[in-house]
Amino acid sequence: MSKANGRLRNWLNAVANEEYIERLKQVIFHLHKADSKHVESVPVHEVFQGQTVWKGVVEVFTLTGHPKAKKAYAWSHREGKNDEGERFVSVLEIPPVVSPITAVRASIVADGKKRRAAEAKGKQK
Repeated sequence: MSKANGRLRNWLNAVANEEYIERLKQVIFHLHKADSKHVESVPVHEVFQGQTVWKGVVEVFTLTGHPKAKKAYAWSHREGKNDEGERFVSVLEIPPVVSPITAVRASIVADGKKRRAAEAKGKQK
């Protein structure tokens, strides 16, 4: 399992924080076609078999205009060669996702499935 870190923000940089939240709101709208309002920031530390697999801050948003979900959880993390890119993640609060930690777990599982599917497809060539 690869280690991923959610964005650990500098709490003193309010302007950057507002810009980051606004970017997450745009991601939520783009992916889920719903307006959102930021509610809170929740630190999450996910450990599997004694190893940190994810550590960061999950932003919690209430949604308006979504047919199934009332909340979304979102964050970003570095990705790619030398961590030069940034990946945004947004997970709807639809069971089994009911909290920031379950959103992180669902994202980890989905990423693992995508990785295994890509590996299997590569072996078929």
